[in-house]
Amino acid sequence: MDEFQARRLVNTYADTILRISYQYLKQTCDAEDICQTVFLKYLTINPEFDSVEHEKAWIIRTAINACKDHLKSAFFRRTVPIDEAAEIAAPQEPESEVLEALKTLPENYRVSLYLHYYEQYSAKEIAQVMGKTEATVTQYLSRGRRKLRERLSDERRSQAI
Repeated sequence: MDEFQARRLVNTYADTILRISYQYLKQTCDAEDICQTVFLKYLTINPEFDSVEHEKAWIIRTAINACKDHLKSAFFRRTVPIDEAAEIAAPQEPESEVLEALKTLPENYRVSLYLHYYEQYSAKEIAQVMGKTEATVTQYLSRGRRKLRERLSDERRSQAI
């Protein structure tokens, strides 16, 4: 695709994509991200169209799907507008023997357990965040629980002495 074609796409469809995306996401910056995503997808797969209407329909459908994917993402579900976040003070980390024992675990176990129990992520979401398979994350959770249990029982035994 040449520069002329890329400019034509942006000039023709950017406004449409932004308006559609804003209707779904209610945030200008997210709508702009979706616009970039749609154009990048177009440029990477370089689809062939029967007509201008077919091209426009593809652009609109791709924008809508990108918005829906964004709304389903764990990142979107766990974020709030910056104005709301500024009003809330950061929580202090509670003193806990479990958290202290958790800090001593290997990174993969520690991160998996923290995301699962403290941030309420599912194994599937943790797998996406960590770039691992769901089976691997399930294994991390299982082994991490076992190691955590061992460390806590060792700690209790040493305190009893």
